[in-house]
Amino acid sequence: MFYYVYILQSTTNPGKYYTGFTEDLSSRLSKHNEGGSTFTAKDKPWKIKNAFAFDDKEKALEFERYLKSHSGRAFAQKHF
Repeated sequence: MFYYVYILQSTTNPGKYYTGFTEDLSSRLSKHNEGGSTFTAKDKPWKIKNAFAFDDKEKALEFERYLKSHSGRAFAQKHF
């Protein structure tokens, strides 16, 4: 089983990004695009900008927390 940390980019507002965690990437993207998340509903539709697969759930959650931090957002903006 894999765990995914993903960065979405809004196609209607390209300056908007969302970082999340899931076990099913395609299903989660569909939920975002259906308006199933209050954090992403107003900027849908979304596309996957980056996705990272982990075989360790704790490592994936740790990486998600990092990407959501100030330094993690700066890192992602510079490298992704």
